[in-house]
Amino acid sequence: MGKGFAVEFSHQPVLLNETIEGLAVKPDGVYLDGTLGGGGHSYEIASGLTERGHLYGVDQDGDAIKAATARLAEYGDKVTIIRCNYREAVDRLRELGIDGVDGILLDLGVSSYQLDNGERGFSYRIDAPLDMRMDTRQTLTAEEIVNTYDEMALFHMIKNYGEEKFAKNIAKHIVLARKNKRIKTTFELNAIIKAAIPAKMRADGHPSKRTFQAIRIECNSELDVLGEALKNMIAYLHPGGRIAVITFQSLEDRIVKNAFREAEHPCTCPPELPVCVCGKKPLGKCVGRKPITASEEEIERNRRAKPAKLRIFEKNS
Repeated sequence: MGKGFAVEFSHQPVLLNETIEGLAVKPDGVYLDGTLGGGGHSYEIASGLTERGHLYGVDQDGDAIKAATARLAEYGDKVTIIRCNYREAVDRLRELGIDGVDGILLDLGVSSYQLDNGERGFSYRIDAPLDMRMDTRQTLTAEEIVNTYDEMALFHMIKNYGEEKFAKNIAKHIVLARKNKRIKTTFELNAIIKAAIPAKMRADGHPSKRTFQAIRIECNSELDVLGEALKNMIAYLHPGGRIAVITFQSLEDRIVKNAFREAEHPCTCPPELPVCVCGKKPLGKCVGRKPITASEEEIERNRRAKPAKLRIFEKNS
């Protein structure tokens, strides 16, 4: 990938110290990084492991796999890297005979590399083909979504996943525009979105930000994957193990918050009952009542850390 590839994957990972501290890494423990990326968090985890410890790194992005493999090479047999979506990670580890892990990390959303690599089509700031696939082996692309979803489906997607107040008008403009010619690039889509939003309302960030987020989430089934994976991962933790999840937008954070809350308070009995009869027992507890956010110093170094929220859950011993 050239120079840009190496530079982008060597950036400082978000909330690095807070995440490593939150995982309470044990030198002889077994850990899963479900969103390996360039290997920044994994490098710190692996550096704290003895020969008896092990790290499994998972990512669906082929470029991330290449970068992380190179970065973690010095740790040799202490690290195993697997290309798959993190929702498949528990099953893949079970296939390897691993019955549980001491810690799991998920660093969600789109990576700096994916945003900055124009070829991938994630960014509204770079003119590129509408792609947005985190796993380039899949067939569904952003271009396919924009050009084939009907107006109502586009509206619901942009409204629910982008929380965009002008979702209805944007969907209408997309459908009108594609009647003339297929929408193929990010800048073509930018122009359509801009025209659908009143000029006086465009001051709040880039007009395409929320719509691009919605299309990316839809393209990669991000929210469905997250909800499904969290339950499996909490169950897969060893007693006393921890899962740390970093989110970058409210929809993801809400799913994590609710999943952790349900694991901590699973009882479904009506509140008026004097004793629990459903038989559902707490699986563990949230570490801290509020999410951990980036310091002002970190935000100054890396503006993409600003929306980050870290939540941690510890399984019962």
